[in-house]
Amino acid sequence: MNIKQWMQAKYLPIPLIALMVMTRFHHFGDVLHLPDASLAVFFFAGFYRKKALLVFLLALAALIDYVAIENGTSSWCVTPAYVFLIPTYAVMWFAGRYCSTFQLTKIGELAKSAGLLVLATSAAFAISNGSFYLFSGRYDDMSLAEYFFRVAQYYPSYVGAALIYAVAGWAIAKLVKSLPEFRANHKSV
Repeated sequence: MNIKQWMQAKYLPIPLIALMVMTRFHHFGDVLHLPDASLAVFFFAGFYRKKALLVFLLALAALIDYVAIENGTSSWCVTPAYVFLIPTYAVMWFAGRYCSTFQLTKIGELAKSAGLLVLATSAAFAISNGSFYLFSGRYDDMSLAEYFFRVAQYYPSYVGAALIYAVAGWAIAKLVKSLPEFRANHKSV
């Protein structure tokens, strides 16, 4: 089973759902506060290539946000711009879907996938933050340039978190792929 086949396996949605629930809703409080993995989850969901999973994850994200707000999390981000999370996450899903066409066993294909992930995450950042500026009603007195300079400081962590989760996901996929070979090679031990 290559990485592409593993990523399309029927059990892939379970860890993706769990990761989004664990990181999007800060259920664990100060004990465990991981960066939001939603971008990487949608990217990996694209590998799965099922549109129903995209729709399910969009609904799950909204449900998690609703539950979080009902439990005391600030609703600052829930504005008319919230609907723009749909194209934000769709960009990630389509990037994952495209990357699923690569074998991801050669350095060149890994580099293409990483480059596409950075490009998609950058587009997601522009969509989510641009729509928030334009439609949230919170920055009517601020110029676009001023908003850009204020928000630009969040770009490295936004892209960085997605990349870290993607590298971790790829490493886990490689590990899982190698387990049957590892067991076969070490039966006599």
